[in-house]
Amino acid sequence: MTPANRRATTPSVIAAIHHPLRRRLLDLLGVEGPATASQLAERTGELVGNISHHLKVLAAAEVIVEAPELAKNRRERWWRSAPRSYSWSVADAEGEPAGELIATVSEERNVTYHADKVRQWFDIRSEYGEEWVRAAFASDSWLRLTPERLVELSERIGDLIQEYYRDPSTEPSAESVYFFAHGVPARP
Repeated sequence: MTPANRRATTPSVIAAIHHPLRRRLLDLLGVEGPATASQLAERTGELVGNISHHLKVLAAAEVIVEAPELAKNRRERWWRSAPRSYSWSVADAEGEPAGELIATVSEERNVTYHADKVRQWFDIRSEYGEEWVRAAFASDSWLRLTPERLVELSERIGDLIQEYYRDPSTEPSAESVYFFAHGVPARP
């Protein structure tokens, strides 16, 4: 069963996305908007050549695209996130050992990445006002679902997230907010 919101993703795209520096570059382009390799090098503390290499890998995987309309001259190259999201399952690579390994390692990196963002919040929340500390949340529930209903839950959450994505807050108090959710069969 493949959820309706899942887009086919190849192992090479998954591998491109889940390299730690490339993931950070994707985050920067997604949150802060288009940038050049020099700007991204400044923001990450990496060398421009290293950033350029990783941008080429992301471009080859078609997860970023050039933004030539932003260039001031022929030498300047601007990049932006491609307007799509990616989802995969180890089941997508069933029977293909290399693809299964890439998907499994990427899932593990994703969970670590998600947990690291929450830990980052714990470390910096004192820099935010009380309203942000009260607004931040965590939620977990035990549900009894069939695979079909879990897909439905995933799609409904995805639709709600897209609603907020398409209509971002523009008030001066708005901040970038990292949201993630997992719905997996588990045992108490």
